[in-house]
Amino acid sequence: MRILIIGGGGREHALAWKLSQSSSVEAIFCVPGNAGIAAIAHCVKVDMEDLPALAALARKNKVDLTIVGPEAPLVAGIVDYFWQEGLTILGPERKAALLEGSKVWAKEFMMEYGIPTAGYEFFSNYQAALDYVRHQERPLVIKADGLAAGKGVYVTNNTEEADMALQQIMVDKIYGDAGNRVVIEEKLQGEEVSLLALTDGNDFWVMPSSQDHKPIGEGDSGPNTGGMGAYSPAPVINFAKTKYVKEKVFKPLIEGMQRKSLIYRGVIYAGLMITDDGPKVLEFNARFGDPETQAILPRLNSDLASVLLSAAKGKLKGDWHWKDEAAVCVIMASGGYPGSYEKGKVIKGLDDAAQEAGVFVFHSGTAKEGKLIVTAGGRVLSITAMETGIKEAVEKAYRAVDKIDFEGAYCRRDIAYRAL
Repeated sequence: MRILIIGGGGREHALAWKLSQSSSVEAIFCVPGNAGIAAIAHCVKVDMEDLPALAALARKNKVDLTIVGPEAPLVAGIVDYFWQEGLTILGPERKAALLEGSKVWAKEFMMEYGIPTAGYEFFSNYQAALDYVRHQERPLVIKADGLAAGKGVYVTNNTEEADMALQQIMVDKIYGDAGNRVVIEEKLQGEEVSLLALTDGNDFWVMPSSQDHKPIGEGDSGPNTGGMGAYSPAPVINFAKTKYVKEKVFKPLIEGMQRKSLIYRGVIYAGLMITDDGPKVLEFNARFGDPETQAILPRLNSDLASVLLSAAKGKLKGDWHWKDEAAVCVIMASGGYPGSYEKGKVIKGLDDAAQEAGVFVFHSGTAKEGKLIVTAGGRVLSITAMETGIKEAVEKAYRAVDKIDFEGAYCRRDIAYRAL
C-alpha cells in the first residue's frame, strides 16, 4: 500500500509513524511534512490548497490512500476533488465537512437531530451581537463561525470580556472571514473530554478517550492555542458515558448525514463537556485531533493502514485493539506562541529524549538546515510517553522534555493535572 498524508504537524508525524509499522505499507508520502516525518516518509513541497497538484502527486506515485490531517483542505473540498479524479481518500465530502467548517451549520445540525449541546444564538452583525450579550447575566462562550486554527473561541465571564471578543472577531477581523458570523452560547459547567470515532458512513468505531489542554498557561489560563498537551485515557468519561455518546452523539450524527444525502467517511472528533446532565457537544472536528492523535495512536495495537483504507472505501473491517497503558503528550512550543515567535532556533537533545522505552518524539513544527534540526512553527515538538498509569506517563514525558533544549522553549508543566 502506498499512502499520502496531507499536513506537516505532530498529528501527521504520529500518523506516519504508526502507518510505517504496517507490513502492508510500501511507501509513505507527506505534503509538506517536517524534519521528523522526513525520516520515515517522502516529504514533498506542494501547496496544500492546490488540489490539482495534490491529485497529480497521488497519481504519479500510485497512491492507494490519501489521509488528510488539517481541516482546511477538507473544507475546501479535497475529498470531492479526489473522488472526481478516481482517487481513494479518507475524509468527509465538502458539504459534510461543514460540521467543522461552520459552527452555525454544526449547531443547526445538532438541534435538528437532537444531539445534546449548549443553547445558542448566532449573529452576523456586531451591534446586534453586542446588544444580545448586554442583556445576558450568565457567562457566555463566543465563537467565530469559520475556521480559526482552534483559536477562535472565547470563554467570557462578563459583558466587557464578551465585547472584547466580539470586537476582535467581528470588527478587528483577526480571523478574517471566519469572523463574519459568531455563535454565542451558554457556558457549560463540567470537565472537557475528546472522543473520536472512525466511520465508513454507516458503521463507526470509537477510539479511547483523551483530554486536550487548549490554553497556553498552566491551570488553563491565558489565550487558547492549537493545544499544549493531551493524555489518554481521560478518567472523567467512563463506560456508561461513552455508551451514551455513542447512542446520542455519533449514531444520530451519522444518521443525520445519511438523511441529508451527505457522505462522511473519516474521523469524527467530538469535543464534549461532561455536565451534571450528561455529556454535551462543545464542537465537532472532521479529522484527527492535534495533539490528541499523539496521545491516542501509540495505544493502538492494530494495523492502522488497513482499517483506514477500509473506512475510506465505505466498509469498515479489520482489527481494532488498544493497549491498556496510558499515554501523555506534552507540547514544546516556541517562546511567544500563540502570539509572534521566532523560527530557526537549533533543537538539541532529540536523540537523548527518545532513548527511554515508551517515549516518542513527534515533530510538530521543525525543519532541517544542513545537519541541524531547527524550529519552524509555534508548536515545535510533541513529546509522548507510555506507561502503566497517567502519573507514571507524566513523569516519563517530562523526563524526556527536560533532555531537549532550544532557545525560548516553553511547555506547560501541568499536563494531565485533572487526571492526577
